Amino acid sequence: MNDQDKQPDRPGLWAQVREDWIAHGRDWTLPGFRAVAVQRFGVWRMRVGPKLLRAPLSVLYRAMYRRVRNKYGIELPYSVQLGRGVVFEHQHGIVIHGHAKIGDGCIIRQGVTIGNRSLDKPLEAPNLGKNVNVGAGAKILGKLTIGDDAVIGANAVVLTDVPAGALAVGVPAVIKSREVSGP
Repeated sequence: MNDQDKQPDRPGLWAQVREDWIAHGRDWTLPGFRAVAVQRFGVWRMRVGPKLLRAPLSVLYRAMYRRVRNKYGIELPYSVQLGRGVVFEHQHGIVIHGHAKIGDGCIIRQGVTIGNRSLDKPLEAPNLGKNVNVGAGAKILGKLTIGDDAVIGANAVVLTDVPAGALAVGVPAVIKSREVSGP
């Protein structure tokens, strides 16, 4: 194995789940925490080498994934590249495309869709930077990038890239600069 084939250092399953538990206010009953924990388990089980050992874990993952999706309305597949400390603030109507990338410290609220724009390009999905705050009902569609510390307003429909630190509001979303108040 050469240096390019090595996985980046990342904490183990339990360390990640503990981080997510802390990010969700140390409340294991929150649907957002449960969705993220199931997603982390799904990623972890794919690292189990022999397919024969992975098979029962895959059955367990599918059952847990479907329970979270059907009970809490949070569709978060294991194939999403999910950063550390991501918070799903409220439940229901959250759909995340399987090829989406969500950076560290993002907050995602109810009714959010992060997905593709066209059936002709099914693998194109958004890439959210670090500490992105996504308002309730927002739709982020297509192969685009949301910069670090950006804010997506409630019910905004984002169809273009959003620069770091910017605010996107409206249908379709209009990019505005944000005043950052300092101490």
